Amino acid sequence: MPRTSVGQATDSLSAARRVVAATTLAAKEYANGVPAAGGRVERPEEVDEARQFVDLARFDIPLLPVPVRAAGDSALKAMRALFDHAAAPAQVQRIVDALEQRIAGAVGGAIVPLPARPPSLARGAQVFREQCVQCHGDGGHGDGPKAKKLTGPPPADLTDPVAMGSVTMVDIYRKIMLGVAGTAMPAFEETVPDSDRWAAAAYVATLPYGGSRTAMVFTAVRRQVDSAVVRRSAQDAVDAYLAFEEVETAVRAHDDALASRLEDDFATLRGRATAGAGPAELAALQQRILAELERAERQVADRESGANLFVQSLGLTLREGFEAILIIGALMTFLTKAGAPERRRDVAWGAWAAVAASLLTFVLVQLLFAVTSNQREALEGWTMLLATGVLFYVSYWLLSKIEADKWTAFVRGKMQDAVTSGSRAALVSVAFLAVYREGFETILFYKALLTSGGTGEAAAVIAGFALGAVGLVIIYIAINSFGLRIPLRPFFGLTGALLYYMAFVFAGKGVAELQNAGVIGMTPVDGGPRVPFLGVYPTVQSLALQGVFVLLFVVAFVWMRVDAARRRTVS
Repeated sequence: MPRTSVGQATDSLSAARRVVAATTLAAKEYANGVPAAGGRVERPEEVDEARQFVDLARFDIPLLPVPVRAAGDSALKAMRALFDHAAAPAQVQRIVDALEQRIAGAVGGAIVPLPARPPSLARGAQVFREQCVQCHGDGGHGDGPKAKKLTGPPPADLTDPVAMGSVTMVDIYRKIMLGVAGTAMPAFEETVPDSDRWAAAAYVATLPYGGSRTAMVFTAVRRQVDSAVVRRSAQDAVDAYLAFEEVETAVRAHDDALASRLEDDFATLRGRATAGAGPAELAALQQRILAELERAERQVADRESGANLFVQSLGLTLREGFEAILIIGALMTFLTKAGAPERRRDVAWGAWAAVAASLLTFVLVQLLFAVTSNQREALEGWTMLLATGVLFYVSYWLLSKIEADKWTAFVRGKMQDAVTSGSRAALVSVAFLAVYREGFETILFYKALLTSGGTGEAAAVIAGFALGAVGLVIIYIAINSFGLRIPLRPFFGLTGALLYYMAFVFAGKGVAELQNAGVIGMTPVDGGPRVPFLGVYPTVQSLALQGVFVLLFVVAFVWMRVDAARRRTVS
């Protein structure tokens, strides 16, 4: 019997759209279950779903225009026969393409009625909450309240990048419209307005990408570029550019030259894909486009978390400032024990001079960046990598403990010499050197932190610094007035972990800046991770450097466990 409900549209155009949607989805599901060469079924459940979509299409055949009813019926029978023989998916797709052309010609209307304006993700999220969360769950993981009560296949995990990787927004729209036969997924053609179906489809399409439409678009563009090269398809190259057009305006606003290069490269790919270009030429063109897409996505999608920057800034101020307080306190204590308490004023002068010199250094660094604006990205990249090295040296406990012992011995030796010689300048210089070192590290770290966040998040960095400064004043007063004792080992352990985390982030972001400046190469990693707030980008160069940091962290962790076990055995 025809699949109709009260009020369901039964005009030939609506029926045509349902038939094309169902057969298109059938072809896609079949391709998921049978290898490209055909001959065997690898995933029977996908082929079963394809059969059910074909059966769904049969309900609407009587509603098609008379000239294409027989052709439609024959096409569906041919598809079922190919399914039964595990034919190559390309054979099924040819039947679907031919049927769509014939139906489109007969009805004279748009088979896929694309929305006139981009669907609203906010509206899509609302429709999803109203219609879908009971089965698919709030996050789309297929774990809604009704999921365990359903009979048949469980609701799909809409966040799975593997399962959703080849699913387009149009595919999602069609499933929302038709439902999925054999599952609890109902048809929403009559219960949800068309604009809301598109909005929900657009929202669901972003779920595998953390809700980012930009990430979804760039992923789709890369997929089409790969397909254009593998299939030598000019149409896939055109589809890649059409997908890129969704973000082209944003890319052009950040880097007009980059957007123009990509536009030219898409045109070159379209021409060379079918003009007999050799594999090496196409591979080189593919790599160039993928590298430029990586740069473009960084331009428009990278947004640092203000809260993350605030925490890092606060931690930096507390760590570096507290170290300076400890150093000054140690120098003052040394003078008291050495019988020269009256010379503590010289230490204070040296410390304040170091603070002034640190501020001057910050101004000079800002001027350096201002006068080299044409090389700003490269300079920022080198600054971040320098900060990475210093952060690693300060935070990595296997090295920092040795370094701290040497530094302490050095400062004490200089203090002893200064007291013995009676030279005021010598004493001032020791205090200056001890404090300025902390000040220079702080300037370097903050410059890298501001660079990683960009101008839009400077307020979060400044707020963290301000709160940290207030915290240092409170700590200083508490120590000197109330005898507060800070548990140094946990404090430096926690802040050391923060600094190591920042070194990891700056390593990835520093490489990214140098890649954007063209100083070092960019080799994209297909399917590689992208977590901008961690400085993780899908390129061989950045992942390799960050991999070294992960390895060194593992070494430190294992060493600490072994050392702790050894100490327990000895005791």
